[in-house]
Amino acid sequence: MTAILKVDTIQDTSGNNIINESSDTITIGKSGDTINLASGATAGFGKVLQVIQTVKTDDFSASVATDTVTDITGLSASITPSSTSNKILVSYNIHIHTTAGAGKIQLMRDSTKICINTSTSGFEAQTSMAHNDAVFAMTGTSMSFLDSPSTTSSITYKPQLSHASGLTKTVYVNAPESPSSRHGRFTSQITLMEIAG
Repeated sequence: MTAILKVDTIQDTSGNNIINESSDTITIGKSGDTINLASGATAGFGKVLQVIQTVKTDDFSASVATDTVTDITGLSASITPSSTSNKILVSYNIHIHTTAGAGKIQLMRDSTKICINTSTSGFEAQTSMAHNDAVFAMTGTSMSFLDSPSTTSSITYKPQLSHASGLTKTVYVNAPESPSSRHGRFTSQITLMEIAG
């Protein structure tokens, strides 16, 4: 015989909620409580629930005007979190060359800039920068950011590329301005990991 106990809330002898369920959310303890696990027990908090990666293996270039950005075609990744309390670890590695001397990247979650400098609201607030003036050279730029999107809807992360010049300039990804057989071509990646909250 199977026994089922159905309750919404379990309280201690002082009337404090120990476990509460409401709107499909289970709350354990209250603010200020310490929750201990027995020796040998494990919890799912902090575990990686899913990994999404996009690898761009082809070359990309675009003419970009002053104070504008461009998407890098084929370099974005989408993920659907399983809980609003879960976080998304976003990381990218991008190989850049620009005719402007410095390439700038801003990281987007859908249409929202994330992980940017907050000391300014202007266009100069960016996520990372790569700098190289040599016509054959590529510069790799990498970053990781733990985002809290607070949603269970599909979200898309993407880097957008710009430059530090005051003129319209060409930006390149994975291959330099003048590639040759003696100079490398590269790949760029963006990776998303859902971390249990």
